[in-house]
Amino acid sequence: MDRAVHIRNKSSAPSATDPLNGHSPQSTSSSLNQRAALLPASARWISLLNPGARRNLNGCRDPLGRIRVVGSPQALSEQLRRVLAAWAADCAERVLDSFESNRPGDSRPREAIARTRAFARGELEVADEIRRRFSAGGAARAADPAAAAAARAAGQASSVAHMGAHALGAAAYAAHAVGLADPARPAAVGEEIRWQISIMSAEVRAALRQLPAVGEDKSGPLGPGLLASGRLGAIIQELQADLATPRQPDLAHHDQQHPPQRN
Repeated sequence: MDRAVHIRNKSSAPSATDPLNGHSPQSTSSSLNQRAALLPASARWISLLNPGARRNLNGCRDPLGRIRVVGSPQALSEQLRRVLAAWAADCAERVLDSFESNRPGDSRPREAIARTRAFARGELEVADEIRRRFSAGGAARAADPAAAAAARAAGQASSVAHMGAHALGAAAYAAHAVGLADPARPAAVGEEIRWQISIMSAEVRAALRQLPAVGEDKSGPLGPGLLASGRLGAIIQELQADLATPRQPDLAHHDQQHPPQRN
């Protein structure tokens, strides 16, 4: 989350060990992002030269227009984020038709899911995907509730490049979309959660287990707020409850590169 950042003190002297030291304010966004992507998640500088990113932080930034992402248990390593991105994309793609049937011609959620898969394959850099992670979420503003939830699932999936915890956000919004699309069938949400669990590989489960319980840590999307409340919070709680239970090895599989969409 953009709010979970530490803004470097403008008056402090630059560290001699800062890999981004010595760059003038005229350094390009591309150069900063390329260098930032080489840093570990606990000490990454992300360029705030993008006007939208500046607005999200109310204009707070260091003299070079950068922020430092604080080490967070919700971030996870880049390797684990790439593992989770594939699962998050599966969850979001499964409900994509809910959006596209309501907003034909709006390709933003589909493109976000495609980028998430490319990130999972190692074909996209972290900084590039972080810059574009809000595009699918914007599609939710003009959609009906089920379609909006499906769009937000895609947006959460594309945000896994930023923080691994967004994978649970993608799953929660996808299951929420199913419930909104079929309100006469209360079991629909539970069935979708069970499907999401069934496609988790051992690697996905291990990565998700490293995340804090929803609502307990403020340094990311699982902190007190939207994902921790209402149906979204209940869905994530159910997913995390299953993750806390040992799983039979013969049930662990992940063959959903192109998961079937719901009708």
